[in-house]
Amino acid sequence: MVGSLQDAEDIVQDTFVKWLTIDHDKINNTKAYLVKTVTNNCLNHLKTFNKKKNEYFSSLHPADFLEKFKTTDYPAFDFEKEVSDALAVLQKKLEPIERGIYVLREVFNFDYEVIQEIFGKKKDNCRQLFSRAKEKLTLETKKPNFDHSQHFTFLDSFKKACTSGQLSEFVQNLTDDMLKTLKNK
Repeated sequence: MVGSLQDAEDIVQDTFVKWLTIDHDKINNTKAYLVKTVTNNCLNHLKTFNKKKNEYFSSLHPADFLEKFKTTDYPAFDFEKEVSDALAVLQKKLEPIERGIYVLREVFNFDYEVIQEIFGKKKDNCRQLFSRAKEKLTLETKKPNFDHSQHFTFLDSFKKACTSGQLSEFVQNLTDDMLKTLKNK
């Protein structure tokens, strides 16, 4: 409803905190109460957001507004940063083979049969590497050093794969990264 995962999480958390402080005996249907409360909080959030947005835009002159709108891609701004940050985490925490299998399986929904062909690993090994990657991503670790230029190549390749649907360049980058790491070991 609110168009932002973070805002939605905040609203649910606020609702939960309120739920912990009220008398539950007065509520006949818990599910209905919680759904209605979250819905009302979302509507209040949107109303406040729209009010702030209108105040901001009314302070701009039309020429300033058009110039600002032309030079800023608002919908893609947060999304691009979030994708970039997510891919940076993958590069920091996962080995190239784990990263390749994880992204192809989790993001592009590749079958293990196809992944096995791409990386030359057995299907069970691919499953094990995917499971290990998921586990590594849940662990807190120190921030390791990593190559930012490699990250941008990975990010550009990933974005092209997502927008064009052509995965061959992205898959080639994943396998090249894996082979480069194997040569360095």
